[in-house]
Amino acid sequence: MIIEANNITLYRGKNKVLDVERFILKKGGVTALIGSNGAGKSTLLQVLALLQRPATGELFICGEKVRPDNKLRLRRKMAVAFQEPLLLDTTVYNNVASGLQIRGCKKKETDRRVREWLEKLGIAALAHRSARSLSGGESQRVSLARAFALDPEVLFLDEPFSALDYPTRKSLIAELSDILKATGISTLFVTHDRNEIPLLADMVAVIKKGRIIQYCTPEELFAHPADESVAALVGA
Repeated sequence: MIIEANNITLYRGKNKVLDVERFILKKGGVTALIGSNGAGKSTLLQVLALLQRPATGELFICGEKVRPDNKLRLRRKMAVAFQEPLLLDTTVYNNVASGLQIRGCKKKETDRRVREWLEKLGIAALAHRSARSLSGGESQRVSLARAFALDPEVLFLDEPFSALDYPTRKSLIAELSDILKATGISTLFVTHDRNEIPLLADMVAVIKKGRIIQYCTPEELFAHPADESVAALVGA
């Protein structure tokens, strides 16, 4: 396992929004995290990505327990792409380079990685365009290029396709599937679209009211949903 979380709880006021007894992300695997609105999907992703601190629990990244003194180092093994691309008001090239520059990557290596991922995601021709002039699909490609350029061991995707039109979404998912297979990057992606699950994931975790209630392969999920609410969620 590349990520293991045990007894994770998180509160908003007096409301317990996460109560996860155990969650794992297999090394080299792609896990979809699904659930209804407000179930805790994005909150769990942010906890696992070390962007939110849980009230209780233990979290292991690459076999190492997360502590205050190693949190930043472990965080640098990860990359996150959100539903909104969150691009800087500068060129596409500079957006993709920004994470590498923050991490102190040498200029020559930064340039190599930026150009490699601009090419792989089909946006090399946009390198000198302003990020503010891009379409939704182009912006999400820039966000993904920025994440992949960091060469992460773990990739988190928080509903990155939900705002895109169907043709753009279909094309980008197919490309992402090929990239994940080629790179072997361990990936957790949040989705509300059951059609994305078999295209990308080899495992699925279902969260309901902050709890993981089913963890299985996509085939098992569609054939044997845990309860009626899960069946409704996946159209089974």
